[in-house]
This record gives sequence, C-alpha cells and structure tokens, in this order.
Amino acid sequence: MSSKITASSQGSSAQEGTIQTPQNENKLGTSILLFVVMIALFLGSVYSLSFLTLDNPWPMAVCLGLFALAFWIPQSILGRSDSAGEH
Repeated sequence: MSSKITASSQGSSAQEGTIQTPQNENKLGTSILLFVVMIALFLGSVYSLSFLTLDNPWPMAVCLGLFALAFWIPQSILGRSDSAGEH
C-alpha cells in the first residue's frame, strides 16, 4: 500500500512517482534497532563523563564525539533532510 501521484496535467507524458509518507518510510524493527543504537551512543557519552578528571580531558572529548554522533546520524543521514520540496 503505497501512495502514488500522477502528473496528468503535463499533457501526454504522465509521470508517476511514489511519495514517502511516515507509513512507508521504514519498518518498526528498523526503527527500534536504530533507536537502540542511537540511545547506546548517547548513554555511552554520558558514561564517559564518569572518567573525567582535571588531569585527563579525553573522556570529555569522547563524550562530545558520541553525543554529536547520536544526534547527527539520525538528523542528517537517516533523516529527511532532502524532502523540503515534497509537500
């Protein structure tokens, strides 16, 4: 069950495409798996702060890196950043 759009006002050349809707973007299992991976990145960044001392700044660097990945991956790679002109 996918949504179809037909451009019949173009004359004789009718173009047909599929519109991405939230119902057909990805499956529930994929969404749960992606959520688990991203929450693990986020919780790993919070856990790395337990090793932070004034002598060792690397846990903060790890925290910032994991935290950035936990938000950058879903918003830019997995997100719909290329769908500005769909609706």
